[in-house]
Amino acid sequence: MEQEKSVDIDEGNSPKDTTTTTSSTLKRDASAMDRPKTTTNNSNGEGNDDDNNDDSDQPQKKRKISSDEDRMENEKSNVKGKNDDEGIVNTKTPFGDDNKEREEDTNKSAQNDESNAASNNVSGSDVGEELTLATTKETTAATQEKLKQNVPNGNPYDSLKYMMVTNDGKPESLIKLVALKSLFSKQLPKMPRAYIARLVFDRRHVSLAILNENPVTKDTDEEVIGAICYRPFYDMKFAEIAFCAVNASHQVKGYGTKLMNLVKREGARTGIEYFITYADNYAIGYFKKQGFSKSIAMPKGRYQGLIKDYDGGTMMECYVHPSIDYTRIPEMLAAQREFILSRIRLKAQSTKVYPPLPKDWNPKLEGASRGNEAAARALAIPGMVEAGWTMADLLSATGQGKDLDRAKNALKSELLSIVRKVEEQQYSWPFREPVDTTEVKDYLDVIKEPIDLSTIDKRIRKGDHYRSKKMLYADLMLMVNNCKLYNEEGSTYTQCARNLETYLKGLFANL
Repeated sequence: MEQEKSVDIDEGNSPKDTTTTTSSTLKRDASAMDRPKTTTNNSNGEGNDDDNNDDSDQPQKKRKISSDEDRMENEKSNVKGKNDDEGIVNTKTPFGDDNKEREEDTNKSAQNDESNAASNNVSGSDVGEELTLATTKETTAATQEKLKQNVPNGNPYDSLKYMMVTNDGKPESLIKLVALKSLFSKQLPKMPRAYIARLVFDRRHVSLAILNENPVTKDTDEEVIGAICYRPFYDMKFAEIAFCAVNASHQVKGYGTKLMNLVKREGARTGIEYFITYADNYAIGYFKKQGFSKSIAMPKGRYQGLIKDYDGGTMMECYVHPSIDYTRIPEMLAAQREFILSRIRLKAQSTKVYPPLPKDWNPKLEGASRGNEAAARALAIPGMVEAGWTMADLLSATGQGKDLDRAKNALKSELLSIVRKVEEQQYSWPFREPVDTTEVKDYLDVIKEPIDLSTIDKRIRKGDHYRSKKMLYADLMLMVNNCKLYNEEGSTYTQCARNLETYLKGLFANL
């Protein structure tokens, strides 16, 4: 199974393939263009032109032409011969009368576009809709122009020459497989060569190789720029990547990413949902950049027993979305970004310019405290509210707001450390989790404000409940008193509560 996606490199090897014609042939062809052709069918159903018949059957008087016609015929043949010698042949664009027809069609379409644009002119209440439509069209045009700037030569994958290689017994496939084995052996020196050869030539494995377009390297080891060898399990819809390498002379050029994106596209085309690999410490960073993760989401039953565990390797996985073309991701992201920005421009007020503030500008700051005065003055500037600023945003941006946040974080860290110390005490076990009221059904009848260490921890992490160490001490003592109130004197729970009370009084002795 071989397939190539690029311009055939053999085109550059045969510059003399262009057919040249002699002047006599050109004259014969030019005269043949002026004669009508008649076609007859032979017994095999093939058409024969009368031009191929012997010229001796035609009367001599039909072959004679005037001197003026002879001169015109010679000019035709000279022009045609000159064009052929210079290679003026374009296989993609028609020439002659076809060009005229295309030009006429282009002119007609341009006139139709102008007439349609003129007929779309509106007035009154439809002006706003037309302006929005015009803005959207301009944005679309700008997006396409920007995409062209970002990708000056089109999609880079379109110019790549690559092929899928399997051991199908064909000579050309075996030549590529030998080159792949040499590449993996050079770039993976710690891997046994016999093991590499066994997997590369295994008929169940598939390899994707990016090839060098230089004809000098054809059918040599240097022809392969990079390759990935993997084994697909089509029934389980996953594949295991065995080897991934790029030639040393072509590294740091983006071929590693292109290889993986091409493999993902091929996997999505063939129904593969997951790619799995065992990466060593040097390859983990590369696979992370390519979308692989150490957390395995694929059900274990799909790959268990089909792949081996490797010592020293980290198992990584990548999900392949079936509807994503991974070779077009940069273009898709650029288009999405430009679309979002275009929608923002339709509603944004950032282009509106306000006049400068007068020298004697002094806004009325009603209800603003002394600490919020600077933020209130800033919020009173024309355009601040329209831009989306709030008092909370300005306070957090000022030095005073930063100091306040720093103090809150310091208090939060201190209170959490106190709770951890309490939890580490051996007699704190009855207070670590809330009382299970399904087992102790009358607990809420006796205790009106239940509290425990886990609830206190959650309140601290929220950051707004405790504003001082004194408030934390009050909740801890409430927890101890609840235990002494519900349980009988002399019980294990009461004894733990008394020991914890003694510890808390020493811990908060400085209050």
